[in-house]
Amino acid sequence: MTAEWGRALGQVGVTRASIGVQTFAPHCQIAIGREQDEAMIARSVDWLRVAGVASLNFDLMYGLPTQSYADLEDSHERTQRLGADRVAVFGYAHVPHFVPRQRVIDASALPPSETRFKLAQRSYEHLTQSGYKPIGFDHFAMPDDPMAKAARTGALRRNFQGFTDDPSPTLIGLGASAISGFPGLYAQNEKNAGRYRMQTSQGRLTATHGVVRSREDQWRGRMIEELRSHSRAKLSPCLLGPMAARLEPFIERGLAQLSGLDLIVTKAGLPYARVIASLLDQYRQHSATAFSAAI
Repeated sequence: MTAEWGRALGQVGVTRASIGVQTFAPHCQIAIGREQDEAMIARSVDWLRVAGVASLNFDLMYGLPTQSYADLEDSHERTQRLGADRVAVFGYAHVPHFVPRQRVIDASALPPSETRFKLAQRSYEHLTQSGYKPIGFDHFAMPDDPMAKAARTGALRRNFQGFTDDPSPTLIGLGASAISGFPGLYAQNEKNAGRYRMQTSQGRLTATHGVVRSREDQWRGRMIEELRSHSRAKLSPCLLGPMAARLEPFIERGLAQLSGLDLIVTKAGLPYARVIASLLDQYRQHSATAFSAAI
């Protein structure tokens, strides 16, 4: 990020931005190869605010190598002091089979599952006590932020980029590797920056591959979105039978409720909302591939 970038963003009218802070703890930054001191982050915030960015999000992470509870809370406090309007707190996903650069990260320094859960819980408690309103379990927004207002009015949505108050069914991804979303298609741009620039300079479409979404994909997707955005969804009758047995462990523990076709994630079940929603994903159910952990 530079002052020149800030001016460019102001000229084209960017009003929202997200910064991948991850953590303010220097030793955690070194462990994941993402070194950036607080002064650098503060300068970027200043440039974005001057450019006219009214809603600024910080991405933070828990479950990082060598990360302590104190490290996490310190990152929250610095985030609040720098005035982030939104905060997303994601669990670090160690998937070196998908992301080769993660092979240099010492997996033995990663916290166990129980600690990851407690870190996620601590994040939720600390940020909500600091004035942020919870959006699901891992997103937070100040009360006057448009996303918090959307959550209160029922206008909140979720796409593959996260929670949003944008009602458009279409999302255009700009830049190398960016993903665009349409009702019937996901399409990803060329990942190599040089080839991407060459294609744009020649006026060519930049998408190199994608996934066509069938009608079933789309109605399953709508149910998943409703469940993640509003903690409830009306199931299709054809899904109720197959899902009933798989939902039972969550219902028995008070994490979910099923009333007719209405599936509800309870407040106690919010940390498990992603797991419950994944029961609706026909591809995830049958895949043996190791994905990132939900907590």
